[in-house]
Amino acid sequence: MTSKGKYYITTAIAYTSGKPHIGNTYEIVLADCIARFRRQEGYDVFFQTGTDEHGQKIEEKAQASGITPKEYVDNISGEVKKIWNLMNSSHDKFIRTTDEDHEKQVQKIFRKLYDQGDIYKGSYEGWYCVPDESFWTESQLVDGKCPDCGRPVQKASEEAYFFKMSKYADRLIEHINTHPEFIQPVSRKNEMMNNFLLPGLQDLCVSRTSFKWGIPVDFDSKHVVYVWLDALTNYITGIGYDCDGNSSDQYKKYWPADLHLIGKDIIRFHTIYWPIFLMALGEPLPKQIFGHPWLIQSDGKMSKSKGNVIYADDLVDLFGVDAVRYFLVHEMPFENDGVISWELLVERINSDLANTLGNLVNRTIAMSNKYFGGTVHNAGVTEEVDEDLKAQVTAVRDKVEQKMGELRVADAITEIFELFKRCNKYIDETEPWVLAKDEAKKDRLATVLYNLVESISIGGELLKSFMPDTSERIKSQLNAPEMDYDDLNSFGHYPDGGKVTDSPEILFERLKLDEVMEKVEAKSAGND
Repeated sequence: MTSKGKYYITTAIAYTSGKPHIGNTYEIVLADCIARFRRQEGYDVFFQTGTDEHGQKIEEKAQASGITPKEYVDNISGEVKKIWNLMNSSHDKFIRTTDEDHEKQVQKIFRKLYDQGDIYKGSYEGWYCVPDESFWTESQLVDGKCPDCGRPVQKASEEAYFFKMSKYADRLIEHINTHPEFIQPVSRKNEMMNNFLLPGLQDLCVSRTSFKWGIPVDFDSKHVVYVWLDALTNYITGIGYDCDGNSSDQYKKYWPADLHLIGKDIIRFHTIYWPIFLMALGEPLPKQIFGHPWLIQSDGKMSKSKGNVIYADDLVDLFGVDAVRYFLVHEMPFENDGVISWELLVERINSDLANTLGNLVNRTIAMSNKYFGGTVHNAGVTEEVDEDLKAQVTAVRDKVEQKMGELRVADAITEIFELFKRCNKYIDETEPWVLAKDEAKKDRLATVLYNLVESISIGGELLKSFMPDTSERIKSQLNAPEMDYDDLNSFGHYPDGGKVTDSPEILFERLKLDEVMEKVEAKSAGND
């Protein structure tokens, strides 16, 4: 396969104030599916994730826990890493903003921007939201509360350094207007332009003196670098950026990022502050920023205060990694929020994973064993219905590629499951059990089973970016050969005379909601 060039993808770095819930976990799974698919296509992928570890909220939580902030973030960062690994994330780099090389670069970046006049010293008076780490003016508050999260704010007044946002605003507006792909979906772009850029940007507070847990400003020890200049720069420091001009070969190869994948709640920071910081540093802007929707419960957004938080490790205990990956990716629309509930999870696992996919693989292997001792032979006795099956199977790769190119990952996995549904329909149309009763139809029966094994093998290969373990299990049970991505739009790769396993395993068990709910309640009681 010829290389298609480099592809650098990042997630937002998880804030280490607490264990990530399933909504946070959705982002790493989504990014992983995209990264794996790009690798499968032939791109040289670098996939970075990590943790954001400074700020007042962490300082306060560490104090309340009776440990140092560093001990606190070490614990939480460890939890994040564990969950990302549990979800089978294939990231190449896990950056922490407490990494020494990151902290050094942030200090150098701050100094450079100060020396060139983009950062100046002033003082701040306004309202501060601790959970969001955001400053607001009186007029921006909604009913006296934070306009982003609706929680109480506190009066803040302190000396601070500011970044001159307005200096670069026109350049950014021009870039957004000439690069329609820069902010996706389009609704997020319109929101940024109309709500923030066109009314005029305020200068941004980039240092704090009221807490100590942050990267010190090296020429003014009272100040620590404030969140966004510290957190956002991870995307370049993690691959070796150096603002003195000694950036690594890795940085020169992979920057600019091809995709920053982030939650819609932090789109403003990534599409306004981050590009402006890069302009000030004289670096190219990322090619695309995608603000994905939220995964919410049927009773609204997950929050610990509501007591409606679901964690990935609990779901994996109940359903397995790939079932959770499938649900997260399949249930999230491109633009609107997705909903998670125990009922929906059970319904989806039973209908799509146990029935459509699991049953198909099991029936095909069972029939191959029953009628031909497991040997798969293409006897070449074809009928019109075969051509229809083959046409659909060989068209799937390009459909998946198109959807993935548009970041419509839910639609991409739906296309693969349409292939499996078509295979099930093909079994109903050809009725192998009827063919088996007639010795004269033996070659036709062999051809039907060959077509099924080949179709499932192609579907299994396409599934590997989304459900890597399941893909391997399918291919292993069929003894299917490794297929090159470039061959997935043609039919007939399964070796004539190949043999399926004689002891098929069930891919996904059917679940009973009442039994699942009993386990959920037992877990919930154990966590209290």
